Amino acid sequence: MPRRSKKPRRLVADGRVYMWTMRHSHGKDGDGRSVDCRQILTLSPVGSGGPLRIVFADGPGRYIPGGAPMGSGDVGLTRGESLNLHEPGAVRALLDVALARGWQPGEQRAVDVDGWTLLKVAAAVRAGEAGPASA
Repeated sequence: MPRRSKKPRRLVADGRVYMWTMRHSHGKDGDGRSVDCRQILTLSPVGSGGPLRIVFADGPGRYIPGGAPMGSGDVGLTRGESLNLHEPGAVRALLDVALARGWQPGEQRAVDVDGWTLLKVAAAVRAGEAGPASA
C-alpha cells in the first residue's frame, strides 16, 4: 500500500525530531488563471519551535512539479542541480544546510527560506561532495 502523501513524515537529525510535509501551491491572477507556482517543504520541530518552510518558487531556469515528465517531488535548475523532496536524504540535506546557515529550530515563529539559496549546497551534501557549511 502506498504512503499517504499528505501525512507528515518523521525525520530525526542530531537528536531532534521533526515532522515534514511537502505541498504544491499557487495563486490566481485577475482572470482566475494559476500563477506563482511553488513547492513548499515544511519541517516542524516536535515539542517546541516554529516550522521552517523551504519555498521553491517557479521561475526562469528552474523547475518544480507541474506534471509529466517530472516526478511530483522534483525541484531543480534546468542546467544544474536537483533534488527530489520525497526523499528523506534530500530533506535532511536541506535541513542541514538551513541549520548551518543559522536557522534555529527552537525559535517560536515560522521561518520562510528561499529554497533556491540552499539547493546547490544541499545537492552537493546529498551526493556526498560537500558539507552543509559549504558556501
